[in-house]
Amino acid sequence: MGEIGGVNVKVQMDLYHCQVVEGDVAMKIRQYLPTGRVGHFQIAGVPQRHEPDVGELNYPYLFSVIDEVSAACGWTGWVGCEYRPARGAQAGGTSQGLGWLRALSPSS
Repeated sequence: MGEIGGVNVKVQMDLYHCQVVEGDVAMKIRQYLPTGRVGHFQIAGVPQRHEPDVGELNYPYLFSVIDEVSAACGWTGWVGCEYRPARGAQAGGTSQGLGWLRALSPSS
């Protein structure tokens, strides 16, 4: 981004790949989010790229880190998902597969 000089060019911070390749995801969020270069986050469960509540990453904790750092630096981007549903093969599977999102909702 610095090389092209585009202030409107941002990167997607893929937390799945961050964990697989580097680890220490919370520290990476604290390091990169304040730079102003992160446009949005992408999440999935590690290691099998299923729903975010399956695997080794603690997304409720990581979301709290994003909230904390965002409050300090003014980030207002988005969090998106790219995963292979593990719970979607049967009737009602999509709804079951989105249970992780309902569990994180402040109203639940």
